[in-house]
Amino acid sequence: MRTGVRGEVGSWVCGGESLPVPLASAAPPRTRAPRKRGGTGTDIAPEAILTVSLLMLICIGVVMVYSASSAAALLSDESPQGLLLRQGIYAVIGLIVFAACARLSPSRLVAIGKPAMVVSIAALVVVLMPGIGIMANGSRRWIGAGPVQVQPAEFAKLALILWLAGYLCKNAGRLDEMKTMRVPLIAMGVMAVLIVAEPDLGTAVVLVGVALAMIVIVGVPARILGIITMGAVALGALGIAIAPYRRERLLAFLDPWADAKDTGYQIVQAKLAIGSGGVSGTGLGNGLQKVFYLPEAHTDMIMATVGEELGLIGFLGVIALVGAVVWSGYRIALSAPDQRQRLLAGGLTSLIGIQAIVNLGAVLGMLPVTGVPLPFMSYGGSSLVVFAAASGILVGIGRRSRARRSRNLTVVRSGDEPAHRDRGGRDSRAHHAGARAG
Repeated sequence: MRTGVRGEVGSWVCGGESLPVPLASAAPPRTRAPRKRGGTGTDIAPEAILTVSLLMLICIGVVMVYSASSAAALLSDESPQGLLLRQGIYAVIGLIVFAACARLSPSRLVAIGKPAMVVSIAALVVVLMPGIGIMANGSRRWIGAGPVQVQPAEFAKLALILWLAGYLCKNAGRLDEMKTMRVPLIAMGVMAVLIVAEPDLGTAVVLVGVALAMIVIVGVPARILGIITMGAVALGALGIAIAPYRRERLLAFLDPWADAKDTGYQIVQAKLAIGSGGVSGTGLGNGLQKVFYLPEAHTDMIMATVGEELGLIGFLGVIALVGAVVWSGYRIALSAPDQRQRLLAGGLTSLIGIQAIVNLGAVLGMLPVTGVPLPFMSYGGSSLVVFAAASGILVGIGRRSRARRSRNLTVVRSGDEPAHRDRGGRDSRAHHAGARAG
């Protein structure tokens, strides 16, 4: 007598994508595949939610960059469409990168993590060299010439995530030893120091925060995690203490109105912009703070412009879209087929979430101003391309996870069919035997 074969999925593996391993077992008649509670065939895939939210954020960002920059450009006898055209080109490049990364194998992406780290650290060194790095607003953060400029610090965050996903997974059995964590801590520290030297403390904070998030995800013991966290906080405090302007920013954050014309000027102007927008806003293009009042209205403070022109409704709408991206990213991470992809997805999602929190906190006066752009919306090619690449990788992981679950479900259902056919054959034989006996 034949029995049905029911497919069961093996445990996660730390390396490449694991495949379902069918295990033979005696199955009762009419075995059914287990169903998730609340799951239906009409569930919206998280990668679909992420894609739609990303497209909406990029479109809103292009419009708001034009609105925030056109009036000041016109009054300065410059082309009001200048930044609009550039941001539009960046958006097209970002979408191409998004589509390409969604089709790349996560295992191959993790494999290039080590060379990407080497190139990123080299670029962070080169950008500090006079005559090579481009100086703007007192910082040396860009490499390039004319309209083609690249910010190495943005790509360094992506390189660190790719490398950490492979390293932490490879050494998952030895993460309770401090010597195992020495290599990633040194790499993260070197990157952070080079970024702070530009100076760009905000990006360094985001980079360290993402690395800590990945360490938490992989399950490092609390003792080692505590040591790493205290060290990071101590280095951050030292970075603030040795730079007078950083101390001034911290004091301005605590009481921006105490020096509203100098150190607290940007925070005060951002609050005035958001407050003057009310519930429905002054209307797209009708904001006043962006015209020589609010510094960096189209980059770091673009959400203040959103609050003024689109009001509380528009402000909360953008936050909801960013939240949808982060929520979808973590859902993809939880459903990843192996630990390496889970770490990669968790790190990329943490990058989007942490940077959004740092930016929004500065705009709302809840965190010190650090010069960190808002993902997908602020003006800038390097930031937009990096976040588009991160989102594309997340979508690729989500698609592969969904396809894997579909294959597993097919295996389970196909394992039921022999049992049904056997039972039908046995019933048929019994029926004919009974007829002959009658």
